[in-house]
Amino acid sequence: MSNESSETLEKIARNKNVARAAARQLSMEQLGKLSEIINEVMAQKHDEERQRQQEEAQKEKKLAEIRAAMSDAGLSVNDLVGGDQPRKRRGRPPKGSGSEQG
Repeated sequence: MSNESSETLEKIARNKNVARAAARQLSMEQLGKLSEIINEVMAQKHDEERQRQQEEAQKEKKLAEIRAAMSDAGLSVNDLVGGDQPRKRRGRPPKGSGSEQG
């Protein structure tokens, strides 16, 4: 859909009077088709939202299971990311610094 038609739909959706004026320009057949399309899109969006919520709930459940397993094992996040390891040295110092000038 073009940006212009998307903006028009948003304008219609935000203002009841604009929506009524636009709807009055359509025939009953066109209004029926538009209603069917809107209902299909709403159902699709509802299904997508429900699926997203289910995936989020599964993710939260997995996180809880992992946290419980870590607690049972006496581990912390620092144990997993190597919090006890010494820090790595950074790369070479920039040229021109130190006693290498000459």
